[in-house]
Amino acid sequence: MPRDNDRVRINEEIRVPEVRVVGSEGENLDIMPTSEAVAKARALGLDLIEISPKANPPVAKITDYGKYQYEAKKKAKEIKSKQTKTETKVAQVKIGTGENDLKRKADKVAQWLSNGHRAKVDLFLWGRYKYMDFKFLKEKLERFLAIIPESFKIADEIKKSPKGLTVVIELDKTGKGTTFDFSLDDTREKQRK
Repeated sequence: MPRDNDRVRINEEIRVPEVRVVGSEGENLDIMPTSEAVAKARALGLDLIEISPKANPPVAKITDYGKYQYEAKKKAKEIKSKQTKTETKVAQVKIGTGENDLKRKADKVAQWLSNGHRAKVDLFLWGRYKYMDFKFLKEKLERFLAIIPESFKIADEIKKSPKGLTVVIELDKTGKGTTFDFSLDDTREKQRK
């Protein structure tokens, strides 16, 4: 239920001495005393509706009140339908998660991003893994991010959390996306083999 100060005032409810009047077709009828504007609206079989009470002087329109309410509801519904609700979805990976599981989770994160949601990716650590080198753990998380098939940007940098490491990503509409370079590390791994 609307409060009194949110309620639209019509006809005799408009208490200011004069108003700027707009006609039913949107034409400017100039500033006139409120009582004269109400009489003019009644003569046309319409209502005087205060549409901008904070203006100096307030603006009132001569129109049908039912039609005005219908248009206002229609406009509010249209605005509401254009709003999108974004949700932050959470994906959790572990140090020992297999390659196929990582790809499956990366595809799921990509799906969330393409649907307009943000994604929070947690590298879950337990036991002795919590005390591993931060740089090593960060690299593990970045390797997972690198296999996400959707273009994204980092909304909240990689940082420690109570459960391990966490990062928040969102869809990058520019198409540039975030890239991770692992070429140095890959060559080291090849040399060990």
